[in-house]
Amino acid sequence: MGFRRKSRELALQMLFLLDVNKDGPDWRKQFWELHPAPPDVAAFADRLVDGVLDHQAEIDRLIQKHALHWTLNRMSIVDRNILRCAVFELLVLSDVPAKVTMNEAIEIAKRYSDAESGAFVNGILDHIVREESIAKKEA
Repeated sequence: MGFRRKSRELALQMLFLLDVNKDGPDWRKQFWELHPAPPDVAAFADRLVDGVLDHQAEIDRLIQKHALHWTLNRMSIVDRNILRCAVFELLVLSDVPAKVTMNEAIEIAKRYSDAESGAFVNGILDHIVREESIAKKEA
């Protein structure tokens, strides 16, 4: 497993923790104490989490716009946070091709969520990429 895949999985876990615990005291320090990771893995995971938190209103607006017949609150916490990380990558991280971001999100959804989550995440991300013209990062 590449360091970015591991970082994405750890970022998902941190965002899940935040969704459930609503930003308890020293949450990040406690997380890294329980889940030690190499510096490059931790740095990319922190970048994803910080990016999602800094851009959450815009990210959630895009997800909501393209998640037909779904609200963010109705989505599973796992799917919602996989989408948030992926949308942040699509919007901000120009060094990662859109196809790579989408494939990573789909694989993480298959691993951490239910059987239909891969298709659900793929459908929303594909719609966002097409409708929002996020083709700038295609390789």
